[in-house]
Amino acid sequence: MKINERTGQGAARRRWPILEPPHPRSSQRHRPNLLRRRAWHILEAPTAEQPAVESEEALGPKPPDDATVNFVLDLTLRIGEVQMASGAGASDVTATILALTSALGLPHCEVDVIFTSITVTCHRGTDLAPVTALRVVRSRSLDYTRLNETEALVRQIVRGNTGAEEAVTELDRITSAPHPYARWTATAAWGGLAGFITLLLGGGLDIALVAMVISAAIDRIGRLLNKFNLPFFFQQVVGGLFATLSAMIIVSSNILTTDRPTLVVAAAVTVLLSGLSTVSAVQDGITGYYVTASGRTMETALMSAGLIAGVVLALRIAVMLELPRTPLPDVPVSTAQDLPIIVIGGAGAAACFALASYSKLRAMLVAAAAGAIGALVYGALILATLDAVSASAIAATLVGFCGGVMARRLKVTPLVVAVSGITPLLPGLSTYRGLYQLAVSPGGNISTLMTAVAVGLALAAGVVLGEYLAQPVRTGLGRLERKLSGPRLAGPMEPTERRLE
Repeated sequence: MKINERTGQGAARRRWPILEPPHPRSSQRHRPNLLRRRAWHILEAPTAEQPAVESEEALGPKPPDDATVNFVLDLTLRIGEVQMASGAGASDVTATILALTSALGLPHCEVDVIFTSITVTCHRGTDLAPVTALRVVRSRSLDYTRLNETEALVRQIVRGNTGAEEAVTELDRITSAPHPYARWTATAAWGGLAGFITLLLGGGLDIALVAMVISAAIDRIGRLLNKFNLPFFFQQVVGGLFATLSAMIIVSSNILTTDRPTLVVAAAVTVLLSGLSTVSAVQDGITGYYVTASGRTMETALMSAGLIAGVVLALRIAVMLELPRTPLPDVPVSTAQDLPIIVIGGAGAAACFALASYSKLRAMLVAAAAGAIGALVYGALILATLDAVSASAIAATLVGFCGGVMARRLKVTPLVVAVSGITPLLPGLSTYRGLYQLAVSPGGNISTLMTAVAVGLALAAGVVLGEYLAQPVRTGLGRLERKLSGPRLAGPMEPTERRLE
């Protein structure tokens, strides 16, 4: 019986090793297994043969003191806020914060990014409570110089060249610095964007000049309305209303001697569409950040609805005032001889958008090259009788690929290149045609407007896909599996290995 009892006890101990008390000699040869000792002492009080667990020994990571943790979390949240305000995707912001916290000594952090706030939690083991910090993203503005300088600061921190205190000082300088150009320069750039879009649509120099003046006026009106904190939805309504009514008045006064005066409205609509965060919304949806994607999609939908309301209201007012009805703008038919003009228009439109978003010369040149490539590919595919949605998707994929490969080599954020490069391809003309058919033509047809929506989604998805395909080329095929962690339009490329102790 004793033998059987001992055998049964030995089998039980082998079957449940975590409940076995530690060997009294184990502490002399090896570091005691704290998890096993804690589990055993829960079931049986310590005796002389089973020494108690030392209370000063904590399990899990050993983070810095509270002041350092709070300091680092505040720094990383401020950097993430700059990225979110500039239109970076939630996956980019998450990767940036994880890389920064790991580089600055925090052992294990979790990041939660939604459309209006960023939350970071630092876990500190079993004996200390976690530290959580939150920052609300209250304002959004296109300042790509600030985004590029923040990206450069992130690279210096991740590489270990800049400490936390120096980083805070540099970040204060970046966020408090004025725009690199005067406000009238951005206004002129928005006007130039409308002028180049008109050339892309087949308009002449007179229509381009009028489109420049109207778009510049819309920008100044929006600037004035910002001082009264008018929501952007109503600013879009005012922009669409002003652009359409201005074109109607110009047509009725016979200032333009052309049969395509409504290209002015199409160019202005393209300018108003260019500031929407469609690329970021699609990127968030593809990478699994559905809450943030829903928020960005709702914002894009509301801004588009405001634009639609403004244009339709202007068309209705024109009918009530019995203004001369402008003809429905035709889809331009390009030939091989028009490709040089299309390339020039695409490069100029992309460069003007980058300038209007306060990009410096290097970023403007890269954006112009991306816009020229996208316009050339799109024009060539249209000449090959490919439909607009497929041609837009292929051209945007090439823009994202070229931007992903070349932008980081030239120290330019790929997001700047991607958004600027697809701006010339935005469906401003299709949007206006669809709205005209709904508001003026009897028995309106919604298919044209749905085509415009499909083109916008194809452009955004193509850019994200192009950036994803560019990662093996940029990082080396030998590390393909480790690097392909999702498209990155901002933030560090290197995946972060979380330190647990």
